[in-house]
Amino acid sequence: MDALEVVLNIFLVLTSLFLVLLVLMHKGKGGGMSDMFGGGMSAGAGSSGVAERNLNRITVGVCLVWGGVIVLLGLMQRFN
Repeated sequence: MDALEVVLNIFLVLTSLFLVLLVLMHKGKGGGMSDMFGGGMSAGAGSSGVAERNLNRITVGVCLVWGGVIVLLGLMQRFN
């Protein structure tokens, strides 16, 4: 294993954990599992629009980095 491959694997684990945490921070939209566990009750006490938008941007950014790391690892594995 190359040093770059080890770094990419560590980065993949870290971005995966961070992505899970970011997704769990999102407000439930209702109509699914969130309503079953009481998520519909707290719909009025949600975060502001700006905070939710920033959370969406951060989540999409981390998701793109996560996908890029997966593609790089796949390419490295294919051509090594």
